[in-house]
Parts: sequence; C-alpha cells; structure tokens
Amino acid sequence: MNEKPLSEMTLEELWQLFPIQLVEHDPTWAEWYAEESEKLVSILGSRISRIDHIGSTYVDGLLAKPIVDILLQISPVASIDDTKAALVSNGWLVMAADPGSSEIDLNKGYTQQGFAEKVFHLHVRMEGDWDELHFRDYLTSHLEARIEYAELKRHLLVLYEHNRDAYTSAKTDFVRACVAKARRESVRCSS
Repeated sequence: MNEKPLSEMTLEELWQLFPIQLVEHDPTWAEWYAEESEKLVSILGSRISRIDHIGSTYVDGLLAKPIVDILLQISPVASIDDTKAALVSNGWLVMAADPGSSEIDLNKGYTQQGFAEKVFHLHVRMEGDWDELHFRDYLTSHLEARIEYAELKRHLLVLYEHNRDAYTSAKTDFVRACVAKARRESVRCSS
C-alpha cells in the first residue's frame, strides 16, 4: 500500500500506479456519465452552459481506457476559480490548471491504491467550440476512423503504458486530422 499522497508523487510514480489500460467498450460508461453529470449539475448549477460525455468511452465499439471523460463548459459570467473550488471541495482532484488560464483538468477515482471502480476526467472550459466534440462525433460516424484509432492506441500502449503524456502526445496528429475532416464535413456536435 502506498502511503505517499498523490499530490506528492512524481509523474513517474503516478504513471506506475496508474498505467494506461485499454478495454473493449462497456455500455455502463454511459450510465457512469449520466450519474456523474447529475452530480456536477447539483454542484455547479447555473455555472454550467453545456456538459458532454466525450472521449473513447462515448464511442460505441471503440477500444478505450476505462476512464469517462466529461467536457464541462461554464458560462462566460462564471468564475473559473470559484468553479474549481466547488469541484475540489466535492472530491475532484486538480490534474492541470495553469494560473490565469480558463481551462482546468480534474480527475476523480485515482487513489493511493490505484484506480477506483469508477474513474473520471473532467475538462472544464469556458463556453465555446471545442475540438473534443468534433473528434467524438467524427469517430461515432466513421467506422474506418474508429478502427484506425483503435489500432493506433494498441500500438501506443506497447510503447507508452507507463507514460500517459507521451501516449496522449503521440495521438495528436490523428486527432487533429479527424477534427479537420469533421469540420469540413460539418459533423454536428450532438449532446
């Protein structure tokens, strides 16, 4: 059992404790999202302008890390600092928040013993047009892209199982290409 608080661990220690795992699509992820989005609405109320299930766990039939990604867009009049404080006081851990930035990434379900049963990444952004929605909807509507993305993820898992940043970075070109195609096709960002 690890006694060191997560906030005091190095990236290397965190990557060992939380390796990248890929699993087949699980329909219960939609239920996890629904439950967690209700909790977020009760915590943040009118600060929220839009909330979406994003990432591979949204896309039926796509290989995914068993972590539900949520994009939370807050109203232009909402305070990003107050939003962050409300989330932290309700069990969310800040993963990334640059001072002065209007973007915060948080997680829930990371413990000193490893992953909890349910794990979430929350991407808090000011209201806007976000590439994550275009990417999600492009994958949903293009089988060939889902297959190619799953193969890329399998390949990258072998290389970067214990290096989440490198794994994510290595997917960037594929994601950008899909987003560009989605924008050209005007793929609708559904909720």
